[in-house]
Amino acid sequence: MLTIPPSVKLWYAPDPVDFRLGFDGLFALVRSRLAADPLSGHLFIFRNRSADRVKVLYWGGHGLCLWCQRLEAGRYHFPEPTTAAAGVELTAAQFAMILDGIDLSRVRRFKRFAPPAAG
Repeated sequence: MLTIPPSVKLWYAPDPVDFRLGFDGLFALVRSRLAADPLSGHLFIFRNRSADRVKVLYWGGHGLCLWCQRLEAGRYHFPEPTTAAAGVELTAAQFAMILDGIDLSRVRRFKRFAPPAAG
């Protein structure tokens, strides 16, 4: 199971990227495409065109870290962006399900209690 503190956000860039990009190229994409700070401690998730590879860029406290995974069969099923937003925020649970091969568009979520919004 993925253990990510609640203060860390996971940002998925829905447009496929060239997977020859490394630290510096993905760093530039986080700044330009997602308009975010790569040194924030958040996780930035990228996929290739065929969606069988994923890269996660994050700041590890002393330097940039890059985590990569390639599927031998199948593909990842990331959610489609609902608007023209540059990035999609995922929860750690959603990302774990994507890595496990679950299509989030077919998952049914049941109603839960939510406190009223302060306003």
